[in-house]
Amino acid sequence: MEPLLKVENLKMYYKTVRGYVKAVDDVSFKVDVKESLGLAGESGCGKTSVALAITRLLPYNGKIIDGSIILDGENIVNMSKEELRKNVRWKRVSMIFQGAMNALHPTYTVAHQITEAILAHEDVSKEEALERASKLIELVGMKASRINRYPHELSGGMKQRVVTAMALACNPDLVIADEPTTALDVIVQAQVLGVMKDLQSKLDLSWMLITHDLSMITETCSTVAIMYAGKIVEYGSVIDMFKEPLHPYTQKLLTAFPSVIGPKMELSSIHGFPPDLLKPPPGCRFHPRCPYAMEICKTKEPVFVEKGRRHYVACHLQ
Repeated sequence: MEPLLKVENLKMYYKTVRGYVKAVDDVSFKVDVKESLGLAGESGCGKTSVALAITRLLPYNGKIIDGSIILDGENIVNMSKEELRKNVRWKRVSMIFQGAMNALHPTYTVAHQITEAILAHEDVSKEEALERASKLIELVGMKASRINRYPHELSGGMKQRVVTAMALACNPDLVIADEPTTALDVIVQAQVLGVMKDLQSKLDLSWMLITHDLSMITETCSTVAIMYAGKIVEYGSVIDMFKEPLHPYTQKLLTAFPSVIGPKMELSSIHGFPPDLLKPPPGCRFHPRCPYAMEICKTKEPVFVEKGRRHYVACHLQ
C-alpha cells in the first residue's frame, strides 16, 4: 500500500539579509494510512518548518528549494495556491497550530469559527455545518452547548479541544499537530492526549505530532523521526527507538528526560547549542556536540543505513 504522505529530499530555506537559513535540508520520511508519526528534537531544528512546508503555509521569505511532497499520489509542491486552498488544506491535510490561546478569534463564537471552515470548503447549508460543528465539539469531549461560547469563556484545555475540532471540520486524512499542549498543565495535557488517541482510533486518522516532549510521542505515536539542525538523524518505530537508540543525539535526548519508573539518577544535558543554519558545520552537524565524534564526522556527511526493520540512522558509528 502506498503511503498517505511521502516527503522526499525536501529542502526548504528562509531568505535573510545574511543569506539562506537551511531550516529543512534534504529531509525524507513517510506517513502511512492510519499511522501516527512523531517529529522530535530541540527548538530551532526545523520541525515546524517541515509542517509549514507540507501545508505550503510558508512565510514570505520561505521557499521550497528542492524535493517533493507526495500526498496520496500527488506532488503538492507543484500545485497552485488555488488548488491547495480548494483541494488540500482542511479537506485532506489540516494543522493544529502551537498555542491554542492565540489560535481562536476573540470576537467570534466557537460555532462561527468551526462552521466558517466547513462552509468555505464544502457545499452544505449553514444548518448542516452547525450540526456537524456540534458533533465535533462532542467528539472532542465537550458539551454541545459550549459551541455558543466565546474563547474568553473557555479554559485553556477547552480552547485546545476547540482547535482540535476545527482541524477535523472537513474530515481530513492527515492532521499535523504542532506542540498541541503548549502552556497546558500536566493534567490537561493528559486529557488532550487522550482525546487525540481516541480520535485517531474512531476516525482512522493519520497524525503527525511535532514536539520536544518525548513522553508525548511514546503515548500517541507508532513511529518517530528525530530531527537535528534541519536533518533527520534517526527514524523508526517508537519501540525500537526508545529501546535501542542508535544516534548519539537520540541517546542524549533520552538521557535528558526523567524516568518515573526507573532508578533516580542525575539527568544528562547536551552541552552546547544547535548550529547556526546560515552556516551549518561540514560533515555530521552534530559532531561539535557529540562525545563520540571522529575525524570522519568533521568532513563527511553520514548517510542513512537500515539497522533493523524500518529503523534507519545517519551516523558514522553505525
